[in-house]
Amino acid sequence: MIIPSTSPFHMLSCLFVLLLLPFPSFSADPDPLQDFCIANLNASISVNGFPCKPASEVTSDDFFFDGFTKEGNTSSIFGAHITPGNVLSFPGLNTLGMSMNRLDFAPGGLNPPHSHPRASETGVVVKGKLLVGFVTTGNVYHSKVLSAGEMFVIPRGLVHFQKNIGKKKALAFTAFNSHLAGSVVLPLNIFASKPSIPDDVLTKAFQVEEDIIDAIRSKFSS
Repeated sequence: MIIPSTSPFHMLSCLFVLLLLPFPSFSADPDPLQDFCIANLNASISVNGFPCKPASEVTSDDFFFDGFTKEGNTSSIFGAHITPGNVLSFPGLNTLGMSMNRLDFAPGGLNPPHSHPRASETGVVVKGKLLVGFVTTGNVYHSKVLSAGEMFVIPRGLVHFQKNIGKKKALAFTAFNSHLAGSVVLPLNIFASKPSIPDDVLTKAFQVEEDIIDAIRSKFSS
């Protein structure tokens, strides 16, 4: 027996199949199912988040974080320092779908091109003047110079950067819709991976000679 494609049974079958398919998620982290879940970072198993510390062991200190009170050391190769306020440094964020970073910049300091695979990013400049830019999947570059009090947003997964173009130190705070947004820092991922990406892959990708790849890789050897 052939069931007509317009029959109620056929339509009901199609609806049933659609209900079984996974719907796209519009948030980076799943919604919590309890008031809180202070992360047990020492747990041997972690599946899309950390197991909860027993409620009987939770204290008020678990809900507060003072990691942003100190200026970061900007003596790095990029002249910038990121102080993360994610679940790894602030276990109280576990399952809540949010986190923040403090970004300190020396004059000329750069938060190099990178992306966050698990979150969109928003930020506000607190001090100084930052050039903020990102590139779309269509290779369109968007950027603007921001001063204190101005805000920006970076869509999830897109390559972006922040650079201090002022003559003094700069400070910004960024926020994410994930308790652990992740960061793919392009120069480090490409030239400092362990083990290394084969030279012939990079020479082909960047259309340069091997000595240039070796010279760039040496900058990140440490």
